[in-house]
Amino acid sequence: MLIVAHGSRDPRHPATVAALTERVRKLRPGLRVEAGFLDFCAPSVPRLLDRLAADAVGRVVAVPLLLTRAFHATVDVPAALADARRRLPRLTIDQAEVLGPSPLLLSALDHRLAQAGVRPGDRGGTGVVLAAAGSSDPEAIAVIAEIAREWRRTGWYAVRPAFASGPRPRTAEVVRRLRAEGARQVAVAPYVIAPGRLPDRIAAGARAGEADVLAEVLGARPELARLLLDRYDTALRPDRPSVLSA
Repeated sequence: MLIVAHGSRDPRHPATVAALTERVRKLRPGLRVEAGFLDFCAPSVPRLLDRLAADAVGRVVAVPLLLTRAFHATVDVPAALADARRRLPRLTIDQAEVLGPSPLLLSALDHRLAQAGVRPGDRGGTGVVLAAAGSSDPEAIAVIAEIAREWRRTGWYAVRPAFASGPRPRTAEVVRRLRAEGARQVAVAPYVIAPGRLPDRIAAGARAGEADVLAEVLGARPELARLLLDRYDTALRPDRPSVLSA
């Protein structure tokens, strides 16, 4: 398995990816699991694929460490893999689906809110801001809105999306809106995997809006490790539709 992460100048990002990669290895001891980056961090995806080919690995499943099928999933990852296929014709490279949406991600969000202090009895009075990074892709934005609607059905007072970049609304706006609508407490749940510039912007918005609770990013939660393995296993199924590539 090749976990394909975006990368960041923030050192917390690769540290989180490394912790998540190690958790996947422990769940599947017989599977070789590596993590590569599209930008900023080492090893890069091309260099890691070169190393795997040099080690006589015959097949790689690349699992994007991404929550939506936005630009990185539909352009950057397929382009990097297509280039590797041309350079390394003896290496079979499959691309798995992105992580979201999935019930496992909702479970991880629930656990992060619980760790931040939201008790089970608070659910019906708690308005939740599902704070995503943002995207220029309208399909990705629509997916976040649908996740918010689905999560709301599990008993929250309300769940509303917000975005750290791209389209509005911003985190602080939604915090204030939920408060005005009568939520007894407002919690911000970052729908991002690793710390970095945009998650920091989400946290700043939570503080500016005076949210009662700010959860941690999804990070190396066990649900994400299980989800990576699920996407890997699905990609190996012979009846699985192919992922479009560049």
